Amino acid sequence: MKTDLVGISGQKEEASKEKEMCGIESLNRRGSLDSNREDGRATVILTLTLFNVRKIELSKAAKVFEVFETQIHHFETRQAKKPKNSADRLDIFVECEVHSADVSILITSLKRVAEDVKTSREDKASAQLIFSVSFKNHLTLSHLTLAAFSPVPWFPRKIQDLDKCHHLITKCDPSLDHGHPGHADLEYKKRRAFFADLAFNYRAGDPLPCVEYTAQEIATWREVYKKLSSLYPTHACTQYLDAFQQLEKYCGYQEDNIPQLQDVSRFLKERTGFQLRPAAGLLSARDFLASLAFRVFQSTQYIRHFSSPMHSPEPDCCHELLGHVPLLADKEFAQFSQDIGLASLGSSEAEIEKLATLYWFTVEFGLCKQNGSIKAYGAGLLSSYGELMYALSNKPEYKPFDPEVTAVHPYQDQAFQPVYFIAENLEDAKAKLQ
Repeated sequence: MKTDLVGISGQKEEASKEKEMCGIESLNRRGSLDSNREDGRATVILTLTLFNVRKIELSKAAKVFEVFETQIHHFETRQAKKPKNSADRLDIFVECEVHSADVSILITSLKRVAEDVKTSREDKASAQLIFSVSFKNHLTLSHLTLAAFSPVPWFPRKIQDLDKCHHLITKCDPSLDHGHPGHADLEYKKRRAFFADLAFNYRAGDPLPCVEYTAQEIATWREVYKKLSSLYPTHACTQYLDAFQQLEKYCGYQEDNIPQLQDVSRFLKERTGFQLRPAAGLLSARDFLASLAFRVFQSTQYIRHFSSPMHSPEPDCCHELLGHVPLLADKEFAQFSQDIGLASLGSSEAEIEKLATLYWFTVEFGLCKQNGSIKAYGAGLLSSYGELMYALSNKPEYKPFDPEVTAVHPYQDQAFQPVYFIAENLEDAKAKLQ
C-alpha cells in the first residue's frame, strides 16, 4: 500500500491509460488546477487512519491526490497502536504540497463526504487549521495543518480570469460515484470525457463548442422535455413561461433538438447581458458563484444517463437549459443572480457556504407568489418532474423568504427538500437580498 500511494505524483502518465476512469483522465490532462496561478503553494501535513485496509478502495483516494496534482515530500505508514480486529488498521503520515488556491476546494470536499468536520484558526500568521474528521467510508483524517494560506482567497478580476474557475466537485462523477446511473457504462464515461475536454479547452472569447448529439441523447432529452413542459403552464412562474416561449421560437427549444450553447448564449446576451461558457461538471461553489459576478453562467453540455431520464445526481444540459436559462432571460432575476455572485468575490469559506445555501433555496429551489398561487422559479424544481410536483403539493413546509434565515438553513441534496422558501415576488426577493 505504501508503494501505491508514494508514487501518485509520478503516475499521471500511467493513470491516463486507465480507460475506465475517463472523467478523471480528462481532469488530469486539462488540469483541475492551474500551475500558473499567483496564489503560490501550501504545505499540507496529514495524519490519517485507514480501517479494513484490504477491503477499502484505495484507488479513489489515490485519484484525489492525482487530481489535485499533489507533490508528496514525505510518506510514512505504521500499524495502528491499538488495532481493532487485525493488522488491517493502519496509521499514515503524509507531508505534501498543493496549490494554495485549491485548499478551499479540498476543505469543501471534505465537508461533503465527511462527518464531524471541525476547524479552528489558531494563528493568523501561520494560518493553521486543525481538523477532526470521521469519514463515512472509514477513512479518518485526524489532523491537518496548512501553511501559506492567503487571508483573502483569490478571485477573478476580469472575465478572462474565469478560465481559472473550473475546479470540480467530483462526488457525483460517474467514474468515482458507484451509485451514478452511468458508473458501469464505459461508453457513457468516454462520452463524458469528450465533453470535459471541450470545457477544459475553452477560453474566454472562444466560440462556444457546437455538439452533435447522438440519437440516444436526443431521445433522453425528448422524454425529459415532454414530461416537464406538460407541467410548466400550471407550475412555473410567468417570467419563466414568457422566456420559455421565446426560447422555443428563437433557440431551437423543441422535443427533438437539444439547443446549442452558442444560440442560447446569444439570446441571453441580447436580453440581460448574461452569457454561457461550458463547464465539465459540478463546479465548486466559489468558482461557480464568481462567474455569476460577470454575468457568466457555467453550463454543462452532457446529458444524464439514458437509464435515469427523470433524475440526475449532477447538473446536466436538461438542468441548465430547462431549469436555469429561461429565468436568466428575465432582467430582475439576472440581477438577483449577479448580486449573489458579486457578494462571493473574495469571501471567506463561511461566507461562501452561506451564499451557496442562499443560492440553493432561491435560484435552485425557490418558490414565489403570483396571482394568489404559489409558482416555481427554481431551476432544480423546473428541471425535475418529481420534485416540481412535490414542491407544489401539500407535503412540504413553506417559509417566507428571508435572506438571513435562508442562508443558514440546512438543505438536502439527496432527496426532496422538506422546506421551501417563498418570495412575495422576484422583485421583492432581489430587494431583500440587496
